[in-house]
Amino acid sequence: MTSPEKKVAIVTGACGGIGRALVKKYAAQGLALAIADQSQSATESLVSEINQQGGEARSFAGDLTDRAYCDNLPMQVFNQFGRIDILVNNAGLIRRGKITDTSDEDFSSSMAVNVEAPFRLVRAAIPIMEKAGGGSIVNTSSCWGINPGPDHLIYCTTKAALAAMTKCLGRDHAHQKIRINAVCPNEVNTPMLRTGFKIRGLDPEDAINKLNQSVPLGRIAEAEEIADVIAFLTSDEASYICGSLVEINGGKAVY
Repeated sequence: MTSPEKKVAIVTGACGGIGRALVKKYAAQGLALAIADQSQSATESLVSEINQQGGEARSFAGDLTDRAYCDNLPMQVFNQFGRIDILVNNAGLIRRGKITDTSDEDFSSSMAVNVEAPFRLVRAAIPIMEKAGGGSIVNTSSCWGINPGPDHLIYCTTKAALAAMTKCLGRDHAHQKIRINAVCPNEVNTPMLRTGFKIRGLDPEDAINKLNQSVPLGRIAEAEEIADVIAFLTSDEASYICGSLVEINGGKAVY
């Protein structure tokens, strides 16, 4: 069991760009971390890094397409730490293309990771949070879920579903003192974005420089800037924010 005074946060996709930035921020703030990601070696490496720096973290590696993993994760974390204060459904999957260019696997895997996994994790976490007197949940949706863009049919559909889920959950569970919100970033400078450019045969640096020119603030977001907003939403300073979709876009609309 962790210290009674120390808050506990579950972060999915914890080893990716935004997840890693958030985990490090939470660790610096003194939170205990449940590190959830698909790779056992990656989660253990991140846990080791946090613990060596004086933080507290434990690995909960697993596959978000595995329903049993999602259903059981919150209770596993509770059994290890004795509490859950924060759940951040940060993991996400991007599949690009028009509907005629996408496969059944593109659809099923995207729905499983982007929609069903958050649904199952929230459903399992809420009773634990309610018994403790409340908590905070943040889902990572997207600007593309609020204002769909071109050639991302499945991604936009799943992120729109997550945005709608968030607004429903925020209303339904506010009376239990569980605040549920979503961040909706536009482009973020992460390994996932760079890998996507490589898959499409583009040079990541050139592609990011081009994206920078399309943003009114002059650049796309850094992972730490998204993590800052998530950390704020799960903090006491955001005590009256509930059921909100917070766009983080540098002033850039989705075209």
